[in-house]
Amino acid sequence: MTIGYIILETGEVFSGKLIGNVKRSDGELVFNTSMIGHKQILTNPSSTDQIIVFSYPIIGNNQVQKTNLDSNKFHARGVVTGELSNVPSHNSIDSVLGKNQIPCLTEVDTRALIKTIRKRGTVRAVITNEKNDKPKSMECVNPVKDVSTKTVVQYADSSYGPHIVVVDFGVKQTIVQYLLRANYKVTLVPYDYPLEKILLLNPDGIVLSNGPGDPMDLTTELDKIYELSQRFPTFGIGLGHQLVALAYGAKTEALPFGHRGGNYPVKDLRTGKVYITTQNHGYTVINQTIDRNKFDIAFQNVNDGTVEGLVHKQKPIQTVQFYPETQYGQQETDFIFQSFFETVKKNIGVMSYAVK
Repeated sequence: MTIGYIILETGEVFSGKLIGNVKRSDGELVFNTSMIGHKQILTNPSSTDQIIVFSYPIIGNNQVQKTNLDSNKFHARGVVTGELSNVPSHNSIDSVLGKNQIPCLTEVDTRALIKTIRKRGTVRAVITNEKNDKPKSMECVNPVKDVSTKTVVQYADSSYGPHIVVVDFGVKQTIVQYLLRANYKVTLVPYDYPLEKILLLNPDGIVLSNGPGDPMDLTTELDKIYELSQRFPTFGIGLGHQLVALAYGAKTEALPFGHRGGNYPVKDLRTGKVYITTQNHGYTVINQTIDRNKFDIAFQNVNDGTVEGLVHKQKPIQTVQFYPETQYGQQETDFIFQSFFETVKKNIGVMSYAVK
């Protein structure tokens, strides 16, 4: 290990020890409060372009398994930790990061660094071995283009149950696997796949997936999203939630420092029950811009009051900002998927398909 630095565009410099062969990497500096699930966080397409600071003091106490990843590649630009465990040595987090050419800066005062992020908000940063280095400015590109599938992918044949088309803005594979376990036929299409071609697939329901970046980079897709949601039961997750809101006239804004972690309390405003959820996003739907004649706010963040989910008053449209599928051992919000399945069932008049 050599001396390394995390340098913020606002001028702050934090030192640590640099692990791996990669000596430099730029990205958006964010922090994540999860205690577990680091492999999912790093492979989540929503982590594209991010340098992730883990708030938990030590990570890497267990092996990084090769299953249950959120995608087949690592999307994060870098990792910063207070302490990194190399036990077990076999398939440890540092060896996995090295194999995937992701720099890791450890032995950093992450508490002070996260307090700086909370003060500064969203900033660019660079992991480097040069103390006088500076992060590159953010390029005006849409990260969804990089993470969305380039081709149509069918996961099951027609012998399966109802047909769900997933519009891929950076979908986590755990979402696809959840649908498959529920005995649905799943077709994954690129984020910019034309409406006419989606209609030719004869879907019974639409899932608008999670993904990275600013939803306003995808305004060209809003007319398509509106038309799909008018024709089919529609479920928006994460970025998909934000895009549904935009398609119906609402507005979004950047959060000061995002919601990233596995412990965000969300209240169901219909029942009063609070759920602990997993989240990874930097934008939110502005409450006051939602058309209350069309949508009810179904879920609200307990910490800051931001909108966490919508339900249309007449159409079978529902959205959540958090991840509803089973993840990191959480199963509380499984009922949200079941609610979507019920709307699909009612739309085509068949029995619902319970998750095995």
